[in-house]
Amino acid sequence: MSTDSNQQTAHQAALLALEDGRVFHGISIGASGNAVGEICFNTSMTGYQEILTDPSYRGQIVTMTYPLIGNYGTGPGDIESAAPHVRGFILEELSRIPSNWRSTEDLPSYLKRHGIPALGGIDTRSLTRHLRTKGAMRACISTDGSGEEAAVERARQAPGLEQLDLVGEVSTKAPYEWDPEGKESGPRRGASAGGKEPLVVLFDFGVKRNILRLLRSHGVRVLVVPGSTSAEDALSHHPDGIFLSNGPGDPAVLTAAHETARQLAERKPVYGICLGHQILSLAFGASTFKLKFGHRGANQPVQDLRSGRVLITSQNHGYAVHDEGLPSDLEVTHRHLNDGTVAGIRHRSKKVAAVQFHPEASPGPHDSAPFFEEFVAAIRG
Repeated sequence: MSTDSNQQTAHQAALLALEDGRVFHGISIGASGNAVGEICFNTSMTGYQEILTDPSYRGQIVTMTYPLIGNYGTGPGDIESAAPHVRGFILEELSRIPSNWRSTEDLPSYLKRHGIPALGGIDTRSLTRHLRTKGAMRACISTDGSGEEAAVERARQAPGLEQLDLVGEVSTKAPYEWDPEGKESGPRRGASAGGKEPLVVLFDFGVKRNILRLLRSHGVRVLVVPGSTSAEDALSHHPDGIFLSNGPGDPAVLTAAHETARQLAERKPVYGICLGHQILSLAFGASTFKLKFGHRGANQPVQDLRSGRVLITSQNHGYAVHDEGLPSDLEVTHRHLNDGTVAGIRHRSKKVAAVQFHPEASPGPHDSAPFFEEFVAAIRG
């Protein structure tokens, strides 16, 4: 952060402590207090408000690798859920003067209003290199002046993601139909005047709003149900297709969702994104593992093995599907080109497919948007 910034000097000194004892000093630019969570980094150049409000970040402290954050402020048009889900936010330099006609509030005010501790003035390049070398770990943001040793101990005592019911925290508590009149999703492609729209039951494990918008814009009705919904209850709505959303945490602990997905795939087309991809893979006998530091950013290269085309994708996940032991009835359709991990699968005989990346691209490029067209074609066919 610039040393001559009046905005910076108006805030209190604070620190970020990692469970391995590494400590970074900075300036508090968000809510006061302490926060613990698993720390990760995102390489996106824009889209910080979408990142803050992505339910998949529940339980995590997010570091932005791009050095200048906050330059276009915040606004209601860029949220992916009703409020931020991150436990904390880390950046290098805070833009002192947000400039965008859509902005209604600067970033520090937004963070304070939602109770999110955040630090500026951090050497995010050094922090990111440390996480890439040592791997994901627990961390503590402290703004109360309690000292380095106390903050490190808080980080060490923090529960791991696998110990938390993160999906239960972010999933809807009751079913609801998304945008039935189409006001938020705009013109609906493929919808004929007076024609019946197919019904999709979407399992909410932490869904992003742009997934809902894009599904609705393709001329289908979207009924959002809790992630804990049984196959029987989902089928009672007589859906034409099932969609499994993104979400936070370790997919291996969601054993009830694995069985539900397996049962649904026997009856209906089932597609998934991110956590939904992992759940579907586990449902058919695959296994998952935790990545060293995850894939998070809007610049992740993926190859579609069916066409050979390379897609630049938006991603946010800390777990991946194992290649070893992948069931023979699952075909790998996409691979991440940085490390070769599985980035997409489809079933060889059922209408089942899923991708590890985010084709709704919020934030991110739109290379993989046809995934939604493929799903709608499957349920219409």
